[in-house]
Amino acid sequence: MRMFAGWIRSLWLKLRSRLRSSRVSSIRFIITWSFSVFIVLVLTIMAMLLHDKFTQAAERSAELTTRQIVDQVSYNLEDYVRSMSHLYRAIEEHMLRDGTWEGDQVDKQLDTLLSSREDIISITLLDSTGHLLKNRPSAELKPSAHVTQQGWFQSALRVPDHLSFSLPHIQNMYTGPYKWVVSMSKGITVRQNGQDRQVILLVDINFKQMDELSRRVSLGQRGYVYIIDESAGNIVYHPQQQLMYMGLKSENIEQALVATGSYEDEADGQKRLNAVKSVANIGWKIVGVAYLDEIMTSRQEVNGYLIRVLLVVLVLVILVSLFLSSSLTRPIRLMERKMKAVERGDFNVELPIEGPLEVERLSRRFNLMVYKIRTLMNEIIHEQEQKRRLELEALQAQINPHFLYNTLNSVVRMVGMSRNEEVITMITSLSRLFRISLSQGKTIITVREELEHAHHYLTIQQMRFKRKFNFSMTADEDTLDCLTLKLVLQPLIENAIVHGIEYHMDEGCIEIRVYREDDKLVFRVTDNGVGMTEDQMSKLLMGSPIVKSGAGSGVAVRNVQDRIQLFYGEAYGLEFESELEEGTTVWIRIPIQSEREEDDAHESE
Repeated sequence: MRMFAGWIRSLWLKLRSRLRSSRVSSIRFIITWSFSVFIVLVLTIMAMLLHDKFTQAAERSAELTTRQIVDQVSYNLEDYVRSMSHLYRAIEEHMLRDGTWEGDQVDKQLDTLLSSREDIISITLLDSTGHLLKNRPSAELKPSAHVTQQGWFQSALRVPDHLSFSLPHIQNMYTGPYKWVVSMSKGITVRQNGQDRQVILLVDINFKQMDELSRRVSLGQRGYVYIIDESAGNIVYHPQQQLMYMGLKSENIEQALVATGSYEDEADGQKRLNAVKSVANIGWKIVGVAYLDEIMTSRQEVNGYLIRVLLVVLVLVILVSLFLSSSLTRPIRLMERKMKAVERGDFNVELPIEGPLEVERLSRRFNLMVYKIRTLMNEIIHEQEQKRRLELEALQAQINPHFLYNTLNSVVRMVGMSRNEEVITMITSLSRLFRISLSQGKTIITVREELEHAHHYLTIQQMRFKRKFNFSMTADEDTLDCLTLKLVLQPLIENAIVHGIEYHMDEGCIEIRVYREDDKLVFRVTDNGVGMTEDQMSKLLMGSPIVKSGAGSGVAVRNVQDRIQLFYGEAYGLEFESELEEGTTVWIRIPIQSEREEDDAHESE
């Protein structure tokens, strides 16, 4: 169990980390899809509720419509039966008035009724034994009619003075066309010649009229109405009467006989809604049948409509949520871009104060933060520049005692050898050299001054080493007024003498040249000394002692490199090229800067 819980936890952590690393975790995505899912969920619930309500309403409406149609059919039949009952009483009154049915007047009245009503097939008067007393139109009874065995005849005798309606049947009492009729019969007691006599009045009605009343009903595309007899459960009318007789179709008559209102059943695998209504006075029931799948068809149309509406609303919701989320996240995305610019080192950025209140507050805080960082950076830069100046001054102070020690050591030796004139020359050069070195406390001098300083230094060293070398100095005219750090040549000249020429058997030569190279000012110092190996050159730039001689240490050369890079940057400095027994060449590269540019810089400060 613990292993399973651990696996679920690790899976969740992996999924959460992937979501965070992808665009799925962005605010815009979360706002868009949260809003869309919420709206769609609400709309779906509303659609389901509306769908259920509509379905129930549609079913109730279908049931009500079916019942109303059945009620209308029942009303039409009752009205028709009522009118036929009134007609029957009129026939009874005209035919049996005063106990007689003979006479031209009676015949004339009956013929008038027959001609005015096409639905009346025949009028017949019989005695209790089935003997024909009178009929209109006049015709002979068929011997095979068996009148006394007819249902209508027996009903009239069994319940006298009650108008009975028979089931639809074929009239077979007279010769001629056989028609479907419904027989109205009644047992009547008349007084004739002072005696009571039982007679039966029969009126045959064309069933076509009732058939038309039922066929005019429409219950959907396949719905219909049928009529049953409540007493025996026989079918009075059915639109598919022939199929019923042939046994190819059946109805749930038992349930229809006991049902009131409406009920559902199933026939041939299809669900149906049945509405039942009794017809007063004649003992019939009207059953309306509607198929539920037609109601469901309307439901499916509504479902399709709801789905289309839901899709349209979903698209609108997504568009609106995208617009809203874009409006909310646009300032945040802008802030993200500005932050990336700050990451790249651009602190001259500022966010516009716009958007929601929270975003405006964040923008103000961001701008304040960037301003403070920019201020701190400027302070740090200023402090670093001051620190660099202090370091330059410390390095300069470190070079001056080193040179002074070497020069004074030479002067002491010459004094000891009573070389007074050379001592005077050396001390004069030394004083001028220090005058340039001091330069009123400036660390930047002109190339002209730097060359003069180098000339005095070479004069001192030439005397010290007993003119073991000679030197030459040349400079392009356009370089003499350019500015440079002071005391950049002296350590290199010292290195050339001590480590190159001092141990060289032949006369040494030092050549100094100054010229422009693109946007750089180049000092080139060349000697024909013993040269150096790659390892010695590396140690020299690193400030390590050169093992080959105890004199000099390489500290001055390293100091020159550090001073140049501290002042001008890492792109500038020294470059060595040397070959054993051939000599060494050193290049100093610094940016070109004139006195006017220096003055402008001081004025801006």
